[in-house]
Amino acid sequence: MTFVERLSLYMQLTRMNKPIGILLLLWPTLWGLWIAGNGHPDFLIVLIFTLGTILMRSAGCAINDYADRNIDRHVRRTSERPVTSGKIRPTEALWLAAALALISFLLILPLNRLTLLLSVPALFLAASYPFTKRFFAIPQAYLGIAFGFGIPMTFAAELASVPTVAWLLLSANIFWSVAYDTEYAMVDREDDIHLNIHSSALLFGRYDVTAVMLCYAATLILLIVAGQMAKLGYLYYSGLAVSALIALYHLSLIRERKPEACFKAFLHNNWFGAAVFAGIFLDYLK
Repeated sequence: MTFVERLSLYMQLTRMNKPIGILLLLWPTLWGLWIAGNGHPDFLIVLIFTLGTILMRSAGCAINDYADRNIDRHVRRTSERPVTSGKIRPTEALWLAAALALISFLLILPLNRLTLLLSVPALFLAASYPFTKRFFAIPQAYLGIAFGFGIPMTFAAELASVPTVAWLLLSANIFWSVAYDTEYAMVDREDDIHLNIHSSALLFGRYDVTAVMLCYAATLILLIVAGQMAKLGYLYYSGLAVSALIALYHLSLIRERKPEACFKAFLHNNWFGAAVFAGIFLDYLK
């Protein structure tokens, strides 16, 4: 196998060719950075967290494919992933994940002690999430904690403390993650039933669409409270209004539960997160 061919496989393994996961992880991190920095976060901290987000998301994907290597072969959509198809050895995926996590840790070494301490549970969450679908009824909530743990870390990096508003933002991200990952789980519902894997789509059953919309509502309510605590203005709430309209658009996509439309709604959540950040950014800019 040539270097270029192996590099292509690594790109597939870490989903660098599908950036939606990075974006869904990056938006809440940017929410935290801008609010913690009062609209003017330290450039070095922004750079560190942006690169760290990309690296840790990539490491998480490699661990996920290792954990699911015996499951993915039974799902048409995932059967040709590098580890499942045998193009990359399982141990090779683990070594790649470890290398990416190590580089991510080295990036935060210039930051304060509290940020370094918080990186330990952050690493545990990222590494353990892929295994939760085997025993946890709603692994999407665990994903929300893992994907949002960068939020308290951003406050720690900027302020050397983690105020209440940071935990509110993390809570909002948990509900948002349940919303968009339930849309994703609605695509794989039949496969998950066959493989006896837990997911929020199965837990919510025929109330899945209602649950998704309630999670969007909870996300927005928590973001409103966080905005009040951070003393944000009308541009921030305008961003939340746009996000609410996006959530209603997702309702129009998922109400018939067609897999293609549900997957489209999942991908479109990039714009939900972007609208929230745009509101934060513009409000501090005025």
